[in-house]
Amino acid sequence: MPVFQFNPPDRFVAGTVGQPGDRTFFLQAVGEGRITSVVLEKAQVEALATRIEELLEEVHRRFGAPPDETAPPEDDAPLEQPIEQDFRVGTLALAWDAEAARVIIEAQELDETAGDDDVEDDDEELEVFAEDAPAHRDVLRVYLTPGAARAFAGRALKVVSAGRPDCPLCGRPLDPNGHICARQNGYRPDRLV
Repeated sequence: MPVFQFNPPDRFVAGTVGQPGDRTFFLQAVGEGRITSVVLEKAQVEALATRIEELLEEVHRRFGAPPDETAPPEDDAPLEQPIEQDFRVGTLALAWDAEAARVIIEAQELDETAGDDDVEDDDEELEVFAEDAPAHRDVLRVYLTPGAARAFAGRALKVVSAGRPDCPLCGRPLDPNGHICARQNGYRPDRLV
């Protein structure tokens, strides 16, 4: 199983390429002269960031404040060039290494041969640390200090929310070319007779 391992990375961020409504989401790890970029869905980025914050709160509750909890400076820089997709993420795993006091994030390649019935709930995918992954899938594994993990989660949530604004009536994303809102149902108040 090819494993792209960064322990620790020089940089690990979530980012996008493209315009809102047509963005491709990436996780990108940089270190030791390598750049690994993997593609994933917006919902996966949001779930990962949320679960990292929950994991760190649970660690703090159980073990007290872990060392290295200070966050590095905010990283608002774009993704490193060239952005070449190494693989598309199917499963994300999240774990806490108590000995090293590190958050471990693992992104496993999507199994293109699996049918739709092999797809699991997002929360379920984040629960399991994929130690027994099939040998033919690529894996990105990143070890982060608690501070770096918190900084990653903060940036990831900003990237997710930087998309299209939501319609104030139905909550669905507004397109630049207009929006057909189900809540209006063809009714416009300026057309009263």
